[in-house]
Amino acid sequence: MKDMIENLPVKIQSLVSGKKYTCDDMGKSQAKVLMFDDCVLKIEKASAKNDETVSMMRWLEGKLPVPKVIAFEKDDENQYLLMSRVTGKMSCDDYYMSRPKELCELLAQALKLLWSVDISDCPRKITLDDELAEARYRVENNLIDVDDAEPETYGPDGFENPKALLEWLENNRPERELVLSHGDFCLPNVFIDNGKLSGLIDLGDTAVNDKWLDIALCYRSLKHNADGTWGKKIYEGFNPELLFEALGIEPDWEKIRYYILLDELF
Repeated sequence: MKDMIENLPVKIQSLVSGKKYTCDDMGKSQAKVLMFDDCVLKIEKASAKNDETVSMMRWLEGKLPVPKVIAFEKDDENQYLLMSRVTGKMSCDDYYMSRPKELCELLAQALKLLWSVDISDCPRKITLDDELAEARYRVENNLIDVDDAEPETYGPDGFENPKALLEWLENNRPERELVLSHGDFCLPNVFIDNGKLSGLIDLGDTAVNDKWLDIALCYRSLKHNADGTWGKKIYEGFNPELLFEALGIEPDWEKIRYYILLDELF
């Protein structure tokens, strides 16, 4: 543990030296995440996408409750993002999962807050062409984990393979409603403190995008956090469709299905 701190860039090291921390391995990311009492250090391979994420986080300061960038450094291999730590509990915490109506109202507030942000000068936009191009790269390079998919995605009643799914996605593009989208709006990325939204984290896919992307991933996250697919507890009688009631909209099941299927290729 000590060696990890000693190998950090000098500026980052000076900001965290002597502080106690734990390692957080939640999620599918290959990044190392060090959790300090008042800040978080994310270490991952250098990429242009990470640069864009930092630009977005700085642009979002004052607009949304997101972590503040304290320092951002690079070396020959990695990028090091030190940011403030969000307070509160993940929205998949048992307290909120046991109160589905309250939870869905809070999630709806978070979504509406995202969508209320003026996107006219947003530094990042993700088009469906962008996402499908990345999905094609992943399919062609055999990077898809079919065992991690929804049970109905592949097989007799689904798609033959990821290539067939990709072709369907390319031929069935939905009309898009552009807003500021979180890009991975699932329950572990939404924090609540004393009954109020306290922060949104994991902003690597935050950009101008379709509002139904966030709705679809939020719905799936509610469903699977409630049915025991993710987590160890089943919440009997939990109705994820309360989200639509809280949002005051009718669900567009075709778009919801499209974005859940698109996410199967990532």
